[in-house]
Amino acid sequence: MSVPEDEERLLPLAQRWPRASKFLLSGCAATVAELATFPLDLTKTRLQMQGEAALARLGDSARESAPYRGMVRTALGIVQEEGFLKLWQGVTPAIYRHVVYSGGRMVTYEHLREAVFGKSEDKHYPLWKSVIGGMMAGVVGQFLANPTDLVKVQMQMEGKRKLEGKPLRFRGVHHAFAKILAEGGIRGLWAGWVPNIQRAALVNMGDLTTYDTVKHYLVLNTSLEENIMTHGLSSLCSGLVASILGTPADVIKSRIMNQPRDKQGRGLLYKSSTDCLLQAVQGEGFMSLYKGFLPSWLRMTPWSLVFWLTYEKIREMSGVSPF
Repeated sequence: MSVPEDEERLLPLAQRWPRASKFLLSGCAATVAELATFPLDLTKTRLQMQGEAALARLGDSARESAPYRGMVRTALGIVQEEGFLKLWQGVTPAIYRHVVYSGGRMVTYEHLREAVFGKSEDKHYPLWKSVIGGMMAGVVGQFLANPTDLVKVQMQMEGKRKLEGKPLRFRGVHHAFAKILAEGGIRGLWAGWVPNIQRAALVNMGDLTTYDTVKHYLVLNTSLEENIMTHGLSSLCSGLVASILGTPADVIKSRIMNQPRDKQGRGLLYKSSTDCLLQAVQGEGFMSLYKGFLPSWLRMTPWSLVFWLTYEKIREMSGVSPF
């Protein structure tokens, strides 16, 4: 009995605690990807808040004057009016969010793939299983990370509030957590969680499912091997599909999370994600659901590329089998 225990102690940490190791490795890869692409995420969020028709109910003074028009002008406006480093405003909660979110979704997806659904003997993994696994992984990861995502979205809008002459709501990340908790309780930290997990399910159906399917198709059916070329091609495909599927839910999520709230933590603009969807389409047109698509796609593609290349490489360096 003592021999196996002694042998187990000699195993690398990645083999002794595989799930914890994969959680940490995916968190590290997500941190690198987030730092590299965060300015595009900030630009996307600002674009998604433009022309919000529901603000008219709060009076003309609450409705924004829409100083930004497109992706480039929005980014340049942030640099000129707020400063270059403001392109990374909200990056700290974003990193917190991605450590939890990416760790949760990657561990959940691999567990479902290996232990619940199972691959066939020839390592073939049916698309329908990958779709279900990707969506479930996104739901689990995003639900766990919702408080950090809420703080990230609200802090991204602080620079804009300052330009509009409104008082800043938060002094920093920890103050934001404390204030949201004080005003809305534990429930307040999960404001917008329904559209959030809806978006995460769609994004991960695009990201995890596409990457896993394309990569294994290339490895099993072409001359490409398990290398950086295969990982790069797969990640480019996953970034595009994830952006197409996830942008409408991302617009709804951002608006619900950023809306003003009463003392009970209830939103003043939208009753639910469905209400937000209907108001956006009726007041601004269907294409309002794709506001910020270009920066979202331009961010998602390099984010996916950096994440997957980093993740596969550090798995290899840590002695963990490829994804």
